[in-house]
Amino acid sequence: MHPIFKKIFKFFAFFGLGILLFWLAYKELDTESILQSLKEANLWWIFLSLFLGLLSHISRAMRWQILLETAEKKTGFLNTFFAVMVMYIANMAFPRLGELSRCSIMTKYEKLSFSKTLGTVVLERIIDMFVLLLLAFIVFVIQFQDITSFLIANISQKSRSFDMLKLIWLMVIIAAIGLVGIYLLFFKLKHWRISKKITAFLISFWDGMKTVAQMKKKAAFIFHSLFIFLMYYLMLYISFFAFDFTKDLDPLIALTVFVLASFGMVAPVPGGIGAWHFMVYETLAIYGVAVNPDGAAFAFAVHGVSTVFLIVMGFLSLVMLPVLNRRGIDK
Repeated sequence: MHPIFKKIFKFFAFFGLGILLFWLAYKELDTESILQSLKEANLWWIFLSLFLGLLSHISRAMRWQILLETAEKKTGFLNTFFAVMVMYIANMAFPRLGELSRCSIMTKYEKLSFSKTLGTVVLERIIDMFVLLLLAFIVFVIQFQDITSFLIANISQKSRSFDMLKLIWLMVIIAAIGLVGIYLLFFKLKHWRISKKITAFLISFWDGMKTVAQMKKKAAFIFHSLFIFLMYYLMLYISFFAFDFTKDLDPLIALTVFVLASFGMVAPVPGGIGAWHFMVYETLAIYGVAVNPDGAAFAFAVHGVSTVFLIVMGFLSLVMLPVLNRRGIDK
């Protein structure tokens, strides 16, 4: 198959999966009631949360600079920041394409090794997953009774339980197919002539992964790793004040929603569409927020506004990168 057709096929496959999950999440809900809830919302709170989101993106760029400087050399902040913003819109086209895109940008404009840069990105994702799992453990311990009581109470609700089960099984099947594909790919590569090049790439990749042990700015790296998630959390909590049915919920509930919804973003679909919405309104239901229309409206508004913001910032970054580097502004 021609590479262009492969890309087109992958785009529609992942986009179709996202639409499927979104449909599963909203198919039984009352659209008119959701729209009415959106009309009654004070969306300025959600717009305010975008500022916190911007701070998290700036912090992510600064953290990545620390890794890149340790792995290879110091990079310009604007190039690093714009590469991070391009990552988000690339991930909306193909899940995980953003990581490759930002590495390509830094290779082009900062003359870095692609494989080492990719190693730092993978390391970033490992650190992010560690922080998320730590938060998940804290939430599970503190909110154990509320979460388990909700699950037990909803076992009899077959339709919603079945939808949740379908979503979980879909994610498991996708993960299994991915693992099998990776195994077969590397098994076949052993017999290919390019195996030496792949080995060299993996060695360089590992050099990027080892940057934490060699890092001089460990305190700053830890600060940014925590600050990023703090801003993510505050983005969601600030959004609670936009709706009458969530404005009185306490910060711990917001943390629970944030952690469980974050696992929805792990699903291999553009921008976590569908999976994130489902996790948000189902978690809010634990604390008495009706799924239809309130929880669904909240999820739709928060995800929608932040997605539009990332698209705008991503395209602006694509425009600014060649302009700034042509003029040498970020050098």
